[in-house]
Amino acid sequence: MANQYRIIDEKNWDRAMHCMIFRNSVEPAFCVTIEADITRYKEMVKRQGLSFTMAMVYAVCKTANEIEAFRYRFIDGRVVLYDRIDTAFTYLNEETELFKVVNVPFIENLKEYCELASKTAKEQKEYFTGPLGNDVFQCSPMPWVTYTHISHTNSGKKDNATPLFDWGKYYEKDGRVLIPVSIQAHHSFVDGIHIGQFTTKLQEFLNQV
Repeated sequence: MANQYRIIDEKNWDRAMHCMIFRNSVEPAFCVTIEADITRYKEMVKRQGLSFTMAMVYAVCKTANEIEAFRYRFIDGRVVLYDRIDTAFTYLNEETELFKVVNVPFIENLKEYCELASKTAKEQKEYFTGPLGNDVFQCSPMPWVTYTHISHTNSGKKDNATPLFDWGKYYEKDGRVLIPVSIQAHHSFVDGIHIGQFTTKLQEFLNQV
């Protein structure tokens, strides 16, 4: 069942002008790569026997759900705000070296989410089960490379406001375990301040355990 949303009254919306300006840009999305400290989180995930990949999907999607700017979308030309956003992530078929896109409802409990996501990913036979809905965050782990920048394909659809989250290969530095995390978002809804909020909240969550 699709998640609930409400239509925004753009005539009485503080962000209406900013939204319109960026919506008409040639490239309305922008991407920022940050460095996150996963030292404690990685240890906790390992202790619980969870998939690190699924635990990262959980972490970034939980964080993004907590920030209103990441839950705005365009539907039929209208601006809408979702109550909740679910998850979609790439999962590699190691035999064919082709990835599949897996959709999993977001669950607030880390262990329950990771178990459901792992089970769904392993059991899904198709590479693609259909077009992704508006109510997902798209995640693409790339654990083979510790990168400093990433870019994405562009469908040319300016109203595609689905945020994309990526992370690369983690590495040790000064006794800490660090990982590059990228956030791509539609500038009609997301500004630098929201990327900052995401970065702070994500690190706070990773440090909690």
